[in-house]
Amino acid sequence: MSSSAHQAGGGPADSALTPGERRTALALAGIVGVRMLGLFLILPVFSVYAVALEGATLPLIGLALGIYGLTQALFQVPFGLLSDRVGRKPVIVAGLLLFAAGSVVAALAETIWGVVAGRVLQGSGAVAAVVMALAADLSREEHRTKVMATIGVGIGLAFMTAMVAGPVLGRLGGLAGIFWITAGLALAALVLLLAVVPTPARQAVHRDAETVPAQLGGVLRDAQLWRLNAGVFTLHLVLTASFLVVPRILHHDLGVSETGQSLLYLGVFAASVVLMVPFIILGERHRRLKEVMAGAVVVLGLALLGLAGLDAPGLWPLAALMVAFFAAFNLVEALLPSLVAKIAPPAAKGTAMGVFSTCQFLGAFAGGAAGGRLLEAWGPGGVFAGGAAVTVLWLLLVLTMRRPAYLSSQVVRLAPLPASEAPAVAARLQAVAGVAEAVVVPEEGVAYLKVDRARLEPARLEALVRELAAGVTVSA
Repeated sequence: MSSSAHQAGGGPADSALTPGERRTALALAGIVGVRMLGLFLILPVFSVYAVALEGATLPLIGLALGIYGLTQALFQVPFGLLSDRVGRKPVIVAGLLLFAAGSVVAALAETIWGVVAGRVLQGSGAVAAVVMALAADLSREEHRTKVMATIGVGIGLAFMTAMVAGPVLGRLGGLAGIFWITAGLALAALVLLLAVVPTPARQAVHRDAETVPAQLGGVLRDAQLWRLNAGVFTLHLVLTASFLVVPRILHHDLGVSETGQSLLYLGVFAASVVLMVPFIILGERHRRLKEVMAGAVVVLGLALLGLAGLDAPGLWPLAALMVAFFAAFNLVEALLPSLVAKIAPPAAKGTAMGVFSTCQFLGAFAGGAAGGRLLEAWGPGGVFAGGAAVTVLWLLLVLTMRRPAYLSSQVVRLAPLPASEAPAVAARLQAVAGVAEAVVVPEEGVAYLKVDRARLEPARLEALVRELAAGVTVSA
């Protein structure tokens, strides 16, 4: 019995994205980016402007800020599964329309409960996972990481842009104006989807890019993955809670103008990025991810403690602590997904990332809800001190985490093969130096690999793939 296989893009000619893949990656990054830009724009202004809404209290302001995370967490997996049945683009269209509708509801609201309703509707348009699945449909396996990275860069740029632009836009149009802009951004994303992104000729389940319900049990039982899930939950909890306080300090206590706030955020982000880059290199290249992660959590906790201790905050001490906070935040935000990819089973990466993303959104919800309560009961210092306390618990999880294996994910495209041949193909792939794990899924026609790039012999792996493609017998 014989089996043939090929690795799309296995040769040098296929080492770069095609023009179609590049255009698709940029378009999908734009869709996710402008949607997230709309969500992030209110972060630096909401706690200042929301007090003018009828019925506003600090706990309700916190709820309104974080509630989108709850519905985002609840709907992202169901939307992903629905897209497997009815198609990616129809689900993304529906999600963007829900997001736009929620923005309009919030823009028209005169009460805090109206804004809460709008934010609930915004979060229900949870299409990030579907966009990732569409990206997988439209890219070759060996270039999927590049496409996903492009989308991730779009989200990061959206966050930084929102923090800089939010205060100025708030001054020009108020809270309602920001929500109207958010609605317009959702419609712009819709146009981009329909005009630029092609409809995939073939739609499949991609275990490296989307959640597979049958794998949830195994992923949820993995204690090492739960350490990372708890980490991203805590990270976004302290971020959302902190932004109930920082804008109020800048506006009310320090009297910083909206333009001044934008310039402050710009300087803070520029400095934090410069500070984080050497530690990313130390963690990834020198294989010190656990130590770098622990150090970043310590810095995050100390920055929060410093903010809690600012009884009469000055601008420069506040700015210095914000630089430390965001250097640690951005560093951990970059390292956590990398650790998930290293720790997750090779054929369950998409499911692990789905659970991870759900915990991220739940953290944003918890940060808003708990932060509002703490702010009402204990003031700004209570919010920051509460954030510092949860980072101590997070640090204990990091310190007890197993040192990760420095493995990368790789997907090999196989021709159809009988299930009986899958173990033999997996064994041959795993015999290549540097291939630590190989899982062959015959019904999908792919093999999911975990490889050590430092030890991998790419020429030998490519030769094996070509040999299999030539119809070499792999099992009797």
